[in-house]
Amino acid sequence: MPLFTACYDLHLAAGGKMVEFAGYQMPVQYSDGILTEHLHTRSQAGLFDVSHMGQLIVEGPNCVAELEAVLPIDVAALSIDQQSYAVLTNITGGILDDLIITRLTENQFMLVVNAACKLADISYLQQQLKTSEVVYQEQQALLALQGPLAAQVLQSLAPQSAELTFMRGAWLLINDQRCYVTRSGYTGEDGFEISIDNQHVVSLARTLLANTSVKWVGLGARDSLRLEAGLCLYGHDMNSESTVIEAGLSWSISRSRRENGKKAGGFPGADVLFSQMQSRVQQRRVGFTIDGRAPVREGVEVVDENQNKIGIVTSGGFSPTLSAPIAMGYIDCEFSKPGDQVMALVRGKLRSMTVAALPFVAQNYQR
Repeated sequence: MPLFTACYDLHLAAGGKMVEFAGYQMPVQYSDGILTEHLHTRSQAGLFDVSHMGQLIVEGPNCVAELEAVLPIDVAALSIDQQSYAVLTNITGGILDDLIITRLTENQFMLVVNAACKLADISYLQQQLKTSEVVYQEQQALLALQGPLAAQVLQSLAPQSAELTFMRGAWLLINDQRCYVTRSGYTGEDGFEISIDNQHVVSLARTLLANTSVKWVGLGARDSLRLEAGLCLYGHDMNSESTVIEAGLSWSISRSRRENGKKAGGFPGADVLFSQMQSRVQQRRVGFTIDGRAPVREGVEVVDENQNKIGIVTSGGFSPTLSAPIAMGYIDCEFSKPGDQVMALVRGKLRSMTVAALPFVAQNYQR
């Protein structure tokens, strides 16, 4: 039985082409098409329905310590309304999911987790956080307003939003409804994520879309935008088999939680990750630029000049901003320096690729 977000009828009215994603019927694109939606987000403001994501509340007198036992970040150091990117690790240093955690009060946190992982995450957190309450906010919708004009649009409705900087949140009134708004997103652009009750999200979406700078954007452009920004997609660019270090996410381990930090270790896979931070891993995630115009897609092997397999593409597509194909993937460290020349083996034919530094397109966060 498919699931639907509260904005489903709005998506259809806007010409949304609906596909199944993580059990939900979601718009992959609208009538203008992925290219137009992508470029609109880079130049004006795109509106994304991301209500399929899991919004969880974790609370309790011991929740800081219990969260630090499953996340490699300094949870206690977060101030009220501050966010952090974090990963749930397993005992081998692999990634169970990645998420955004926000401190709402001293002993209450909001976690936004990936749609495809949320049921497993809820079960895992309920098992691991022995004394804390983990509540799935099924009644909450989530809209993302992204792009260089996003701040101007939102300030016209909630002037206090101008005070927010990247990875900070606040309770704001929009359309006379209380929303939790964070300055964050998944496009590399400045923008906001707005958590609001399902009862009021359609009205909010209509209000935002009434501004001529705002247009709906679907999953297709969301994927090309995050790829340009060098951002991982869980289940593709990282999973339970790829470690935090291999995925190029060592920065997500707080300094205090690292081997010589004041609160070193104490999270699953810590010893494995500390060892990998001291010695080189065999492979790591990198970007690729590709000769020609045709994209190189996920699953394509990366080979050396002798056609020995040295890696694999995990995300690939056409970059509307650069007007060229780009990709990300894992490659043997010997070939991982920006500028290194490698090849993709596409249906028996070789395509020249160059290892590239990430991101492909500069991130424009409001810090």
